[in-house]
Amino acid sequence: MKKSPALTLLGGISPEDFFAEYWQKKPLLIRQAIPGFKALFSPEELFEMAGRDDVESRLICFFKQHWEMKNGPIDKIPVKEKKDWTLLVQGVNLHQPKADELLRQFRFAPDARLDDLMISYAREGGGVGPHFDSYDVFLLQAHGQRRWQISAQKDLTLIEGMPLKILRNFKAEQEFILEPGDMLYLPPHYAHDGVALGECMTYSIGFRSPSYQELGESFLQFMADTIELPGRYADPELQLSKAPAELSEVMLDKVAKELAKITFSKEDMAIFLGEYLTEPKASVFFDSPENPLSPKKFSQAALKYGVRLSLKTQMLYQGKHVFINGESFSAGKSDKPTLTQLANQRSLSPDEIAKASDDVLEAFCIWYEDGWLELAKK
Repeated sequence: MKKSPALTLLGGISPEDFFAEYWQKKPLLIRQAIPGFKALFSPEELFEMAGRDDVESRLICFFKQHWEMKNGPIDKIPVKEKKDWTLLVQGVNLHQPKADELLRQFRFAPDARLDDLMISYAREGGGVGPHFDSYDVFLLQAHGQRRWQISAQKDLTLIEGMPLKILRNFKAEQEFILEPGDMLYLPPHYAHDGVALGECMTYSIGFRSPSYQELGESFLQFMADTIELPGRYADPELQLSKAPAELSEVMLDKVAKELAKITFSKEDMAIFLGEYLTEPKASVFFDSPENPLSPKKFSQAALKYGVRLSLKTQMLYQGKHVFINGESFSAGKSDKPTLTQLANQRSLSPDEIAKASDDVLEAFCIWYEDGWLELAKK
């Protein structure tokens, strides 16, 4: 297979080389990953986002050697002259097209793994303390300077009783100062501590990495809606028990035998994962159009302008199954190319819409009414 072109974003190496040598293995410092990069938002725009109840945010302060954390909405920001505080705004890509466009530059990894763009604004000395993440992260410097200290240490013991997960025994092994456009990749569980050198903004591109415990619990809930176990417990061979309170071996074996009939297929797993990975987060709400077009007028407008997925919409597919915002359906052979094209491109041009069947246009209209999809007028 022909290797992909080298990417400036990855320091002049191809995605294949990056995955082989660095991904989940070791850090990579990339000077000028995005040459001449400038912050996409002013501090004031970030503060406004943090004050909204539909945006996840946290204010972290380290005043008088004491850590404090407040969850958003954040209605009051510390005065700029005050040091040692950080504002974190999560999922900015869900609300701002510029942030989504930046996040999509990292689609050399699949959408099923790509999570969100978080922006950290900090004053002099601001940070969240030495810690580790359970997922891969790219740390892109957007404004000012930040000093990063990192370590491959195995001791990940945390300080107890803290509002943040701060490492008790952090010992830096490497140190870098990042300028705007510089970026640092860190694999999961790699200890790091970033401190602002003056006013500073850092963009974190995070990757989704659910625990198997979380997946297992969600899968059992998913299977609860699909399993069928006919019949009811019966014991015509029941005999007198000398110990009435004892749970009998016969009953245990009989129930275990019946429950062992619960099985699942690879297709079951595909449907579960597709629905699970596209399920919107609890804080995500879709905005339906105030005056939605009729289905006929929507189709006419789609043929004129094209369509695009909402910033908040997650769409995946596997085989004949298509998944969007926690729902799934089977696509016909003739409709699948249009739907997979929408999932991969996140938009369709008027010419591409012209190839869509009436059934697909009907689904698009419903998604438009729900706020999952919009006309690409701009």
